Amino acid sequence: MSYLRGFMPWIALAIVSTLGWQWGALAGLVLGAAMLIRARRAGLAADALILECSTVAFFTALTIFAFARPDSGLKDYVGALALGWLAVTAWTTLAVGRPFTTGIARRQTPPEVWNTYAFRHINVVITRAWSIAFTLSAAAMVVVVSAGLGVVAALAAQFAGFVLPALFTAWYPGWARSRPAPAAHRA
Repeated sequence: MSYLRGFMPWIALAIVSTLGWQWGALAGLVLGAAMLIRARRAGLAADALILECSTVAFFTALTIFAFARPDSGLKDYVGALALGWLAVTAWTTLAVGRPFTTGIARRQTPPEVWNTYAFRHINVVITRAWSIAFTLSAAAMVVVVSAGLGVVAALAAQFAGFVLPALFTAWYPGWARSRPAPAAHRA
């Protein structure tokens, strides 16, 4: 569940945007900033807050743009843009070898497992799943908006982009730990 908590600003964007995209952006910014401040006050290091920092950066830019240009055609694609940003964030963390899920997982696991092959591998696989889900959901949102498929289709695409990888995240670590480690990585 803590994975989903990290996505609350993005979920707020989807919900509050029904009142206006600029209000959805502002709600996401306020929630994201509050979560980042709370996490820093709790002593979490910046490298454990990749998603939170990315969230604040996105919502700061989106809020400024949305209030400056409330009638922009971009408002129709804000869901796709948000999922696309999350996809870029997730893929980038994989490319630099620091999967964004690692910081979240460290909050739930003892320090003695952080440097194990299994811990690192599980986070790479889970981050890859989120990256794929965000990418596919962003593409689906572009199709939904461009084809005028409506709010239900948009909500379904956004819902799938969060719920499917969340379910995978809940299932995969237990399954991976139950499998024998490759011989090259046994302690």
